[in-house]
Amino acid sequence: MSFRSGRPRARGLGVRTALALSGLAALSGCGWFSSSPAEPAAASAETCPTAAILKPLSQTAVFAPGAPRQPTGVAFYGILSEVESKCTRSGDAVLVALDTVIIGERGPAAGAATGVDLQYFIAATGPDQTILSKRTLPVQIAIPAGTRRAGITDHIEEWVSLGGRSPADVNVVLGFQQTPEVVQFYKNFRGR
Repeated sequence: MSFRSGRPRARGLGVRTALALSGLAALSGCGWFSSSPAEPAAASAETCPTAAILKPLSQTAVFAPGAPRQPTGVAFYGILSEVESKCTRSGDAVLVALDTVIIGERGPAAGAATGVDLQYFIAATGPDQTILSKRTLPVQIAIPAGTRRAGITDHIEEWVSLGGRSPADVNVVLGFQQTPEVVQFYKNFRGR
């Protein structure tokens, strides 16, 4: 897949208090495909791969330096809020355009920090959930002083090689790239 990212668009969001994560799944990665047809043809909705945020990986925590790995040590939370997709098919590949809403929220240990750096991934999976490709993407969310939450819409376009599969047999999944300490945090603290 070839990777193109548009500029994130600022998006104001109201305060919500619910953050819960019930479990974490692990994904192993591999490189994106490099098929890039020159003249794609428009595809109907039924010829697009399904795009979805993996609920167990829809939230993450960023700890303040030296802070305990518990709720009081969280500087920021990250939330993958929603994803919208459109696609264009060309031969045995589909160009998938994703607009993903990503939210940053201050935690108790944020202090005077005015932003957070997060990493999320996009992966293409086959019908048996085999990972066909995966890419990790960095995002930065500015959270102005005096504001609890802010968000962006990250626009990404990816070519997905179908490898002879029907687009209905391919899924595009998104989630936060979790560190071992974040996985352990959510095992110990299942909410805030």
